[in-house]
Amino acid sequence: MGGFWFYVQMGLEHVLDLNAYDHILFLAALAVPFTFANWKKVLVLATIFTIAHCISLALSVYGIVEVDVGVIEFLIPVTIFFTAIHNLFHFNKPAETRNMVLYSVATAFFGLIHGFGFSNYFKMLMAGEEEKISPLLGFAAGIELSQILILVAVLCANYIFRSLFVEKQSLFTQLMSIIILCITIPMLFNTFPW
Repeated sequence: MGGFWFYVQMGLEHVLDLNAYDHILFLAALAVPFTFANWKKVLVLATIFTIAHCISLALSVYGIVEVDVGVIEFLIPVTIFFTAIHNLFHFNKPAETRNMVLYSVATAFFGLIHGFGFSNYFKMLMAGEEEKISPLLGFAAGIELSQILILVAVLCANYIFRSLFVEKQSLFTQLMSIIILCITIPMLFNTFPW
């Protein structure tokens, strides 16, 4: 269907598609506790998320793991919900003191779920492709680039909010997490599979 750059573009477009905003919500929930001073931590989390994505995409594309789409479509807003709730319970905890091992494990697990959510779309794109590694890497590169754009946007919003309103980081984390929860709760009801 296309070369490496075609799949990079597909990865970019798929994440940045405002009609499929669940990915954007998860990344926003992941990033709101952090500031530009913590950009390395945010980049590591985005990379862990992408690697987990690639693993679940590969497992699906090669037919190693088959997952019920209905369950995955429900688990995606669950990951967003729990990330936002975690933010609300720990809003006063400075980013420097946050347990990055816990964040990394949760991000990897959530990345696997989101990757399975992408797998049907990706398999449809790859219909007729014999070589699968290059498209997978291209798609992953597009996802990583789009995630970095989203994370930078969240960090910029954080900086602007704290500059304009001279507010603490904790207020930004609380407000954004509440907004994310308000958007996510209807998604939970709409995707409930049972």
